[in-house]
Formats: sequence, structure tokens, C-alpha cells
Amino acid sequence: MPLTRSLADATVVLTGASSGIGTATAYALARRGTAVVLAARSEVALEEVAQRCRELGGRALVVPTDVTDPAAVERLAARAVAEFGRIDGWVNNAAVGVVGLFDEIPVEEFRRVLEVNLLGAAYGTRAALPQLSAAGGGVLVNNASVLAEVAMPYQSAYNATKHGIRGLANTVRQEMRVTGRGNVSICTVLPATIDTPFFRHAANHSGRELVPPPPVYPPEVVAETIVRLLRRPRREAYAGGAARLIGLQWRLAPALAERVLGWYAHRTQFGPAPRPDSTGNVFHADAAARRGGDWHGRRRHLVRMTAAFGLAAAGTAVGTVAAMTRRARTDR
Repeated sequence: MPLTRSLADATVVLTGASSGIGTATAYALARRGTAVVLAARSEVALEEVAQRCRELGGRALVVPTDVTDPAAVERLAARAVAEFGRIDGWVNNAAVGVVGLFDEIPVEEFRRVLEVNLLGAAYGTRAALPQLSAAGGGVLVNNASVLAEVAMPYQSAYNATKHGIRGLANTVRQEMRVTGRGNVSICTVLPATIDTPFFRHAANHSGRELVPPPPVYPPEVVAETIVRLLRRPRREAYAGGAARLIGLQWRLAPALAERVLGWYAHRTQFGPAPRPDSTGNVFHADAAARRGGDWHGRRRHLVRMTAAFGLAAAGTAVGTVAAMTRRARTDR
């Protein structure tokens, strides 16, 4: 079920609104006159985003929130309702990351990524559902990444949380349907690599500079996908053509796609510069609001990436045909 009112009359809560996809989504909604409730850990950064939202024609409320605290997330929902009267949409977007080999990532950082990304989405969903129902219906969007469907080396904690978010959304959607609460839509967005500060701010235990595997899409690609989901909900939506391509290959030939994507990420995920171990922003918020990560220059690698995955696609097709041929011979 879509929003029961137009975006110009709607109230949408956004977690992780102080940078990247959250900030781009806030701006996209503000341009449409939406009342946005901005949540993240840094009040200074949120105030910057809120000011820009007002300049774009929207209304904005800043609610500093640590999504790992369920009571704080409930207060976020209460503040939104007290200010604007209801909640029509909720976007679970807050995320942090830690990069390194699984057995070398500090346990406390691994745990924190799970708390922010997965439990944060769970707490947001629990706070949102009764408010969306009370408003007569609404839409909840979880930002899960294409890594909810595939996997990438050196990103074990992030991969685990994104797979978990997708499973959580699927289960809650089923429960809402079988209990007669179909007036609330549960959606999942699966972005490809996005030009955000994430890659500069992630905790890093690889010993090397972390860079985004190309192609790198602007955050507005995801923001517009989220806006479309609020208007016309669907179970899942990719953001960025590469995400759709990778997902398709993973479904058709998972073993081959796993090897190809592992090789590709290993070669493109790190820059030449050495880096000391860092906890990034896993435990501490960034003070400044930044929509992008200044990675747009890596878009020139699109042709290289497309070629690599084109070969993988060809290999997938050959492997699939070969497998079908072998099965046909066996069945004779």
C-alpha cells in the first residue's frame, strides 16, 4: 500500500540522515515539500541538513538519535508524531562498516556494526509499525545494499547485517499480511556502490586505503529509488544497474559469481596508499554533513567493470548451458 497522502503532505522519518544516502534522500523529499524527521548521532551535521531541507521547500525536525538504543528510537518516533501529528514513511538507513579479514576484525567493532546496522533497523521497524498503522497506512523502507544478496570479501560484518536486514524485512512483511495489517508496506532497496563518505569513514584493519569498487553511482540514484518506493511500494528495488547485474549473476550461477566478485573486489577495493588501523566512525559520529564521498572520478572504471562482469555473464551462460546439457544426458 502506498502513502495515504501526497509527499507534500507526508511526514517521513530518516535515520542516518547526516550524510550520504540519508542526506540525499532528505533533500529529494524536501524538494517535494515533505516534512522530514532527521535522525543520526551528530546534531551539528543534522542541523546543516535541516537548514538545506528548509531552503528546498520542506519542513525539517532534528532528533539526534543513536539507533542502537531502542528507547532513543522510540523517542524519535514520539517526537515526530508530536511535531507533525503522524508518521507516513520511515527509512532505516543508518549504517557503519569495518573492513578487514574476518578473523582479524576486533570483536567489539564487529559487534558494533551488527548493533548499528541490523539492530538499528529492527528497533526502527518496531518503532515505526504502530505509528504507520495509526496514520491509516504507510511505507517502511530498509536500505540493505546489494550485499544483502551477494557477498564481498573483507566486509564480513557489513555483509552479515545486510543479509539480516533483508531477511527481517521479508519476515515482517509476511507477518503483517497474515495478521491483516496490509496497510503497511515493507520495502528493501539494494544499492550498488554509492559515492558517499562510507569508504573514508569505515573502520579499517586491512593495512591499505579503502576505495569503492567501481562503478560508483551518486547518492541521488538511491534517494530517487527510495522516493519511488514511498509512492509505489514494492518488495525490493535495485539502485544502480550494476546491482541488478550482479544480483542476476549470483542467482544464475552462485559459485561462479562468488569467485568472480571475490576476485574483482579484492583487486578494486583497496588503493595504493598504506593505512594504519582505524576505528573510523564506528563508535563516534562525524561532525560535518556530507552527501558525497568525492569518489565520482572512479566512474571512469565503469567500462572496465562492465567488461569484467560481461565476461562473467558469458561464463555464467556457458556454465548454465553446460549444466543443463549434463542433466539432460543423465536423464536419458
